[in-house]
Amino acid sequence: MALQGAFVEHEQMLQQLGVETFEVRSLSDWLLPKDGLILPGGESTTQVRLLSSLRLLEPLKHDIYNGLPVFGTCAGMILLSRMENGRSRQGLATMDVDVCRNAYGRQLGSFQTKDDVKGIASDYPMTFIRAPYIHRTLSPDVEVMAMVGNHIVAVRQNNQLATAFHPELTTDDRMHRYFLNMCKEARN
Repeated sequence: MALQGAFVEHEQMLQQLGVETFEVRSLSDWLLPKDGLILPGGESTTQVRLLSSLRLLEPLKHDIYNGLPVFGTCAGMILLSRMENGRSRQGLATMDVDVCRNAYGRQLGSFQTKDDVKGIASDYPMTFIRAPYIHRTLSPDVEVMAMVGNHIVAVRQNNQLATAFHPELTTDDRMHRYFLNMCKEARN
């Protein structure tokens, strides 16, 4: 999704892995054949407005519910979440999680760390920029993949993967490889 946010960095990571990409900026782009979707970081309220005004919100929601693999980072995780601070939220709302938006504060509250990500690495580099975290999961279908302190920062629910951090801002491609495997599984 290339409406707003850090989509170029995701494209570069995928291209380094030999994956063909294209930018979705309109409904006609969305109708092109695809194996998966990345929802980048950025500003989630702006992204929802743009998705709505471009008539992309419902087609995305439909395809995600029908099994299209999706990977949301930071604001992308917020777009996927069904709740924010205990309230229903507008957006895609396809993932059964309750997020706390800008949980790590303003830009000055940004930080980097390394921690375990289930099924990927025990030393995964995590870059948090005004990041959310997940208060709680709302379904047993949501698998917690990573925590930093007492906060959930990575989850998977069936065909959906979400991180509060930005794996595209590191040189570590393991999270993107994991998502590519999800796309391959869905295609088979």
